[in-house]
Amino acid sequence: MIDPRAAGYCPRVAHDDVERPGAEQWVPERPTHPALLEAVQACRGCELYADATQAVMGSGPTDARLLVLGEQPGDREDVEGEPFVGPAGRVLDRALAEVGIDPAGVYRTNVVKHFRWSGTRGKRRIHQSPTAAHVSACAPWLRAELSVVHPEGAVLLGGTAGKAVYGSRFRVGESRGRLVDWPAGLATDDPPGWVLTTAHPSAVLRADDRDAAYSELVADLRVAAEALAS
Repeated sequence: MIDPRAAGYCPRVAHDDVERPGAEQWVPERPTHPALLEAVQACRGCELYADATQAVMGSGPTDARLLVLGEQPGDREDVEGEPFVGPAGRVLDRALAEVGIDPAGVYRTNVVKHFRWSGTRGKRRIHQSPTAAHVSACAPWLRAELSVVHPEGAVLLGGTAGKAVYGSRFRVGESRGRLVDWPAGLATDDPPGWVLTTAHPSAVLRADDRDAAYSELVADLRVAAEALAS
């Protein structure tokens, strides 16, 4: 592993008076999933580590045919150290199973590995969306995961995941439910053969009409299931 104290390896970038050197210097030179799980706990690529319980690396089989990419860990994920174990994760598992995709066979991860929160509501910490600077600082972890997991397809959950892959102009509504190509700008040796974007399952939980929002999520995931079956 590269020594994070090595001067000059990764330039330090100041944003809003906060130093964010980026995660690159903490990423193992030859990533494996166990190595990533260990290394991410030492990451100081941005300030989010200071208020999080732990970093949450992706989870699932490294030979998974499908990778699901969300925004960041939530309150339960931060405590348990696993992605998608909270209420949104249960919605996702239900929707995957409904379209014939075994949730246990999916590799799931987030573009940001530490939980960003602001204040509390009862005992639960209130989610605060990561900024573009946090996403950029954490991007080396996603690239490392893609070098370990070589999925046939990727499902992007929500706008933060979409912007992390396609840039700041990305809008979920413009492409959701359709298969598109992995962007050339996000280099990886073996990119997914297709990408599908849909709403984050947390949006289902916030929707005024949860049944309709859930049905839309299922319809989008059915497109991914058909692509895996073809």
